[in-house]
Amino acid sequence: MQAELAAAEPVRARSGFARGADAALDALGVLLLGCEVLVLFAGIVARSVFVHPLIWSSDLAELVFVWLTMVGAAIAVRDDRHMRMTAFVKALPEAWQARLRAAADVIQLVTVLAMIRPSLAFLDIERLSSLTDLGISSAWEAASLVAGFLIIAIYLVRDLFAHHGSAFWRGALGTAVLVGLAWLAGRGLAAYALPEVIFVFAVMLFAAVLIGVPIAFAFAFCTAFYLAVTASAPLAVMASQVEQGTSSILLLAVPLFVFLGGLLSVTKLAPAMMQFLTDLIGQVKGGLFYVLIGGILLVSGISGAKTADLAAVAPVVVPEMKRQRLDEGHILSVVSCCGAMAETIPPSIVLIIIGAVTGTSISALFAAGLMPAVLLAGILALLARLWIGARGTASGPRADARQILRSFLYGLPALILPFVIRFSVIDGIATATEVATIGTVYAIVLGAVFYGGYRPAALYDCAAKTVGLAGAIMFIIAVATAMSWTLTQSGFARDITDLMLALPGGRYGFMLGSIALMILLGSILEGIPILVLFGPILFPIARNLHISDVHYGIVVVLAMGIGLFAPPVGLGYYAAGIITEIDPDKGLRPIWGYLTALVLGLLVIAFVPWGAFGAG
Repeated sequence: MQAELAAAEPVRARSGFARGADAALDALGVLLLGCEVLVLFAGIVARSVFVHPLIWSSDLAELVFVWLTMVGAAIAVRDDRHMRMTAFVKALPEAWQARLRAAADVIQLVTVLAMIRPSLAFLDIERLSSLTDLGISSAWEAASLVAGFLIIAIYLVRDLFAHHGSAFWRGALGTAVLVGLAWLAGRGLAAYALPEVIFVFAVMLFAAVLIGVPIAFAFAFCTAFYLAVTASAPLAVMASQVEQGTSSILLLAVPLFVFLGGLLSVTKLAPAMMQFLTDLIGQVKGGLFYVLIGGILLVSGISGAKTADLAAVAPVVVPEMKRQRLDEGHILSVVSCCGAMAETIPPSIVLIIIGAVTGTSISALFAAGLMPAVLLAGILALLARLWIGARGTASGPRADARQILRSFLYGLPALILPFVIRFSVIDGIATATEVATIGTVYAIVLGAVFYGGYRPAALYDCAAKTVGLAGAIMFIIAVATAMSWTLTQSGFARDITDLMLALPGGRYGFMLGSIALMILLGSILEGIPILVLFGPILFPIARNLHISDVHYGIVVVLAMGIGLFAPPVGLGYYAAGIITEIDPDKGLRPIWGYLTALVLGLLVIAFVPWGAFGAG
């Protein structure tokens, strides 16, 4: 730790130029996000109001989107916001932490440097095609990969040479040696397809994630390593798959919902919603738990990140819970399980990803996701109420009818937003991207006109943070797309299919196996890359076993959510601890009762596909 703190001094010495470069990159990201919103909104207005569609708007939106992804990925590298597993590294002595951080940095840098030349080759290929509606070369899209990888490489080099501790450099040298040995081992296994796949995509991938390599870069490293060792395809193909992973029109909704989630706090919409819920049900016994669960049901999914959903609700309710001296372990347990429970509430980003990678109807997924979430929310509310018993009231300040009416009228414009978003997509009135665009404009205007306004700097900061978070999400999708393609070409997808079909019990055995697999993977990785990797493999198996795509999608998303918030590994559990400012150790025992109840509820959803779930 001391070595890292000392190493920061040289960076500060030249921070004037660095700050300028960082500000310019942020400005570029905000500009791209603003262009995305304006282009999509202009297309909606032109088509719906003037009945004169802008035929070029989709191509332009996709072009901006690819650049937004790569710029956002670079910002996420600069701010160290890419998703990574840190629990193992943090449990080690400081010297070993420095060594493994070096290993993670070296692997990231090697991966990015390996992708620059293939991206240039892909750029040359794309010069021969064009974006038809815009009338410009497709090389403009491919150029985003080159620019993005170059900027990421600059930041990684800067971070690498900011460290001076001997332990760090021993780790860097050791990693270079280990990568070389892995190369020799890979070359030795190149003639054996399945052992090679297991070595690269199981052993090496798990090791990379365990030592703290960001998940996206671990995927990219293993994919590039496999293609280079086996020579099964040029790395330019990987570059094309990365670009393809960010060019789906359905995925345009991702950065917009992330932005909208941030706007809920900036424009004061989320506090207005929570105040009404607190006044309405907060005064009954156990009411603060109901407000917490109801608030998550209301705003969940809009932000595109579970931590952002929890951050919009928990800080409003948890301080009062602490003031009443409620057990902090149970508070953290309920907050964490709310995150798992709410994974399928539309407009869920993971449901959009399922629709994009498997071809499942997004509106059907949105419709099916509501009732399972309500069922699990009811289970959590019942358990919280039983736990409260004689321990305390867990209620908020008493509000009279006039105060409830006042807070309802004040919160009504904000309360309308989540319902309009969900039912517009479910009823087929608008696509997820269109609703996200309209919701973003609505939140900005509503906050300025109805909720007292906001500082332009706050809006800019929100947009800048959105670019980094959306870039981290989309970069995972991009490299997971390339990895999924590689696994399919290697024959691994066929082997997984044969294995899952061989499970005893037919469709029931497959469903149980899927639940167990997704809980395990969800505790180690994050839902989005899991879906991109395994969605194209598992969903066709489900179809062969006559399981509805919609029903299966809801089950696997809930299973991943449970894994994400399950200690001692689940990243979401520790994020909930940070948001609530509660020591994670306090929730390690009480959370298992709540998680067990969620698993039982999931089994009901999986094996009793009632029509109420919309997934039968």
